[in-house]
Amino acid sequence: MKNIQILLGALTILSLVFTSCKKQKETPTPTSYEFKNESNISTVDFSGQKTRLEMLDQMSTWMGGTSPVTEATLLAMYEGTGFTDAALNTSGKKLSDKTASSVDYFSGLNAEQKSIRDTLKSLFKDAESLTNGSTEASAGVAGYYMDGAINPKKRYFNANGLEPQQVFTKGMMGACLLDQVVNNYLSKTKLDDASNLTNNTNKVVETGKTYTTMEHAWDEAYGYIYGLDNLSANPAVYKFWSSYINQVNADPNFNTTKDAILKAFIQGRVAITKADYTTRDAQVAIIRAELSKVPAVRAVFYLNEGKTKLGTANGKAAFHALSEAYGFIWCLRFTQNPTTKAPYFSKEEVDAMLADLVKGTNGFYDINYLNTALIPIATKIATRFGFTVEQAIDATK
Repeated sequence: MKNIQILLGALTILSLVFTSCKKQKETPTPTSYEFKNESNISTVDFSGQKTRLEMLDQMSTWMGGTSPVTEATLLAMYEGTGFTDAALNTSGKKLSDKTASSVDYFSGLNAEQKSIRDTLKSLFKDAESLTNGSTEASAGVAGYYMDGAINPKKRYFNANGLEPQQVFTKGMMGACLLDQVVNNYLSKTKLDDASNLTNNTNKVVETGKTYTTMEHAWDEAYGYIYGLDNLSANPAVYKFWSSYINQVNADPNFNTTKDAILKAFIQGRVAITKADYTTRDAQVAIIRAELSKVPAVRAVFYLNEGKTKLGTANGKAAFHALSEAYGFIWCLRFTQNPTTKAPYFSKEEVDAMLADLVKGTNGFYDINYLNTALIPIATKIATRFGFTVEQAIDATK
């Protein structure tokens, strides 16, 4: 009898050991966005998003006046050709068809979609006349301004003081990048479209690929945020939304933003692989709320920065910051409140704020008007998102 008890005890211990080993073999949640299949092959692909970010990066650089640019060249770039990098020209990708084209916001809204695209393209003509000109900016006159006392940078402003490069870049960050992330690739309509749900649950990958369609859609959303990051460079390179997430995160009042967004992307991807759609949807809500807050914080920050510089160079020292604010306010139309499933600010509200910004005589040149107009706009934005103007202006540049 004693031998039997000893044997049973040994079996119990072995059972516990095997159970422990099984638990240890469970794959922990990764700390970076890296996912591989059983054959140790990556299942992540956001190459198309990286290509479009590269396109936007070159367009933004050219519009900033590195060299003279023509409207025709920028229009070609917007449609996927005309770049100095041959790989971009033959990629088959373009920015135009991804602008204001999300399933949540722009299905059937062809008139607004066209209006948004036309507004962005209208900035190309300004960029041509400015980067090819030699006129100094003044009230009612488009031209350049040497910004900064040490290593001054030449900036180009239209007759109202708006900087076309900044308005276009931030405009595309909203109408293309942000809209594709929160209103398209993370949309339940997109993620669960057709047989996506069944195929993902059954781990059916796309033909010739290593990922399911749902995994790939999630990767594409991730790519529009982090696709041009280079963490191995010294210093590390961050572009577009990734860069501004860092800037917001540098403010002690918002120092959980970066971690919250990245963790949600990672945990959401893990949940998709596990077919855990409740967790996936919870991460979508986090990303929408946290990412939507980024343009709001930066808009408030730049409105305040612009106000502090209005007294320098007849206001021109403020125009770069105010143009960034203008662009980030434009982005608010493309945010999504995870509770209401609507933008934090409607198209009409955004249009009204933008009109208020430039309704003084000669737009930004009307310093007296802006001195009283900027903080009320900033307060309206901050209040809607649940923070204060004071909290947002602590952010580093």
